[in-house]
Amino acid sequence: MTESYDITIIGGGPVGMFAAFYAGMHNAKTQVIESLAELGGQVNALYPEKTILDVAGFPGIKGRDLIAGQRQQLDQFPLTIKTGEAVTNVTPNDAGFTVTTPKGSTQTRAVIVAVGNGAFAPRHLNVENEAALAGKHLFYSVRDLERFRGHRVMVAGGGDAAIDQALMLEPVAKSVTLLHRRAQFRGLAHMVDLLQASTVNVQTPYLIRGLEETAAGEVDVTLKQVGATAATTHQVVDDLIVSYGFTADHSALAAWDISMAEDHRLIAVDRQMMTSVPGVYAIGDGATYPGKSPLIAIGYGEAPVAVQAIMSAYFPERRGPVHSTSITLKP
Repeated sequence: MTESYDITIIGGGPVGMFAAFYAGMHNAKTQVIESLAELGGQVNALYPEKTILDVAGFPGIKGRDLIAGQRQQLDQFPLTIKTGEAVTNVTPNDAGFTVTTPKGSTQTRAVIVAVGNGAFAPRHLNVENEAALAGKHLFYSVRDLERFRGHRVMVAGGGDAAIDQALMLEPVAKSVTLLHRRAQFRGLAHMVDLLQASTVNVQTPYLIRGLEETAAGEVDVTLKQVGATAATTHQVVDDLIVSYGFTADHSALAAWDISMAEDHRLIAVDRQMMTSVPGVYAIGDGATYPGKSPLIAIGYGEAPVAVQAIMSAYFPERRGPVHSTSITLKP
C-alpha cells in the first residue's frame, strides 16, 4: 500500500527543515526527502565552520550548530525524514501528486520544493596539478578549522564566502592571505569592514596561474597581476582555499511530469510561494519573485507562508496555531 502524506518537502537544507518544523506545528503528516546523506544542505556539507550572521536572535552561529538546533526542532514531531534519496519524478493525480525516488513512490496532497540552488558543485581552479593537489593542499571549503591550525593559508575569491573563510581562519592559521582579481570585493559592507580591520593580508588584483608542490610539502602559487603590467610573482603557502562560487543544476526538476515556470533557472512563485502548478510551492534560494534576496533569513520567512497556504487551501478544517507560543512541544 502506498504511503500517503499531507505535505512532501523536497530538500533538507535549513529552509526545508524549518518548513518541516512548521508543518509539524500544524500536525500535518509530512515527509522530507533529501538527496544528500545528511540534512543541512550546503550549510552542513560545505560550511559547517562558517559563522552565519542573518539568523534572528543569534549575533553569530556556526553552520553546524544551526543545523544541529534545527534537527532538535524536527525531533519534536513524528516527521518522516528520508536522506540519500533524490526525487526522480513528481506526477500529478486526482489526489495530489505521486512522488517517486529510486526507493519507491509515495502519495502527497501538496509539495514544497526547497532544493536551494539544486545539485551544487564548487567552481574548480583551472590550472595544471589541480586534481593532484585537491584534498591535499587545495580545498574548496573549510569543514574543519583545526586542519589549518598553524598553517600559512591563501584564500582565493572576492565574495562573502571568501571573506568569511579568511576571517574565520585568522585566529587559527599562522597567516592568511586573501587573493582577489579585482580591487573591490563583492561581500557585504560590514564583512569588508571586518576584513580591513583584520590581520588578513589582502592582495589585489591577482589571478592564480599555476600550482606546484614543493619538496618540503608546500604549495608554490604562481600569481599574475591583472592590468597593464601583467607581472608574475610567486607565493609559497601550506594550503590554498578556492572560493569561486558554485555551479547549480536544476536539471532533475525538468525530468518531472510537472512543468514549473522558471526565471533564469530559479522557480517563479506568487505571494503564497506557489509555483505555476497548483499544489506545488517553492521556497528558499531556488524560488524567485520581485525583490527577493537570497538569505537564509528570507527562506525561513517563506517556509511558514507556504505551509500556511497549503493548510488553508487543502485542510481548512484544521485550525493551525495562531502563535508558536500557543503550542505545547515535547521537552
